[in-house]
Amino acid sequence: MNTVSQPLIKLENITKRFKSLTAVNKVNLEIHPGEKLVIIGPSGSGKSTLLRSINLLEEIDEGSIHFEGREVGYVTRHGKRHLDTLHNICALRAEIGMVFQNFNLFPHMTVLGNVMEGPLTVQKKRPEECREIALKILDKVGLSDKRDVFPATLSGGQKQRVAIARALAMQPKVMLFDEPTSALDPELVGEVFDTIHALADEGMTMLIVTHHMGFARELADRVMFMESGSFLAEGTPRDFFSAGQENERIRGFLNRLL
Repeated sequence: MNTVSQPLIKLENITKRFKSLTAVNKVNLEIHPGEKLVIIGPSGSGKSTLLRSINLLEEIDEGSIHFEGREVGYVTRHGKRHLDTLHNICALRAEIGMVFQNFNLFPHMTVLGNVMEGPLTVQKKRPEECREIALKILDKVGLSDKRDVFPATLSGGQKQRVAIARALAMQPKVMLFDEPTSALDPELVGEVFDTIHALADEGMTMLIVTHHMGFARELADRVMFMESGSFLAEGTPRDFFSAGQENERIRGFLNRLL
C-alpha cells in the first residue's frame, strides 16, 4: 500500500439524508491504491449507505467524490447539482466494482452469462472477448465447473463468488464489499473470505463493510468505526483490536462480537 500516492478515492464532506434522518454525516475519507480498508460499526450506522453513495447508487445531498484526482458523479447546471449522465455513471461503476449482501445475480442467465454481461453491455466488448474474460475469472474464483448452470442451483457461497466474478469482469480499480457474507450460512463464509483474501494478495484496492471482526483483523490495513453516520475512530488492526482499546463505545461494541 502506498499512502504517499494520490488517493484513488477521496470523499469530502459526504452527507446523505433520508428525510429527517442523516444517514451519512460530513464524512471525509481517502483510499489509496492497494489499500484494504474495513469499516465496522452497529447496524444502521450508515456504512452501506456510504458504499452506495461512492458507487452512485445513492445520490448524496452534500460533498464531493473524487476518483483518481477528478471530481465525479455530479455536474452543476444553472447553479444546481445534478447526477452526471448515465454514460459517465456507468463508466465510473466499471472502475468501482461493488458486491452486495444478497448477490443480485440475473436468475435467467447462466453463471457464465452473468459474468459476461457487464463487459458485453456496458463496455461493448466482443462476445468472444467477454467469454474469455469470464472463463478466466470463473477459474480464479473456483467456479469453472459451474459456468453453464443457473444461479438457483448454487449454494449461497457460490452465488457470492459469482457476484465477485461479475464485478471483476469489468476490471475495476477498486472493489466495494457490502457485508459480503451476511446472507450466508456460517459454513459458507470461509469460501467467500478466501476469494477476497486472494484478491487482496494480488493488490486489489478494497473497501469492505463487515461484522466479522476476525476477517477485519486479518485483512485490513486500516479499520474504521462508524456510528450515527460519522467515523468515530480509525487505526491499524493491531491498535484497533488491542486489549487496551481506550474508546469505551468501541470497546463495548467489540466485546459483544469477539
